[in-house]
Amino acid sequence: MTTRAPASAATARTWSIAELADEFEVTHRTIRHYEDLGLITPERRGTVRVFHRRDRTRLALIQRGKRLGFPLEEIRTIIDMYDEQPGEAGQLRYLLDQITDRRTDLERRRQDIEDSLQELATLERRCRADLEALSSSAGRVGANEVMARIETKGGASTAG
Repeated sequence: MTTRAPASAATARTWSIAELADEFEVTHRTIRHYEDLGLITPERRGTVRVFHRRDRTRLALIQRGKRLGFPLEEIRTIIDMYDEQPGEAGQLRYLLDQITDRRTDLERRRQDIEDSLQELATLERRCRADLEALSSSAGRVGANEVMARIETKGGASTAG
């Protein structure tokens, strides 16, 4: 662990890439990727990266944004607003807009999943009924006929 000229005990703490990788459960390569994208800007001492509180905070925000499903470009925009105008209020307004968009997308996906689950349940019931019919007819119905029944029941409105 290395330190800069201490401004205060709170800002003097630094981290190595290994410490941050362990803490945030990411690879060194991931941290270097975020650095390449300019999302974090560790101090360089020769070939050694020295991460300060700002880098650690930004890494935590990146991870939180990723868990919420934001792409890295959106995360960058939100995080960079801390350093630029319009400042924190602008950042919060922007973030609220992004949250609304993300929530809408997730709700749409949830509805798609619910629709798919319902379709699968219907298909499963039909398959079980056809299997029961096949078993009770002692094999008199061929596989092609079973498939034709499933396709007919899936498309046209028949009792099922």
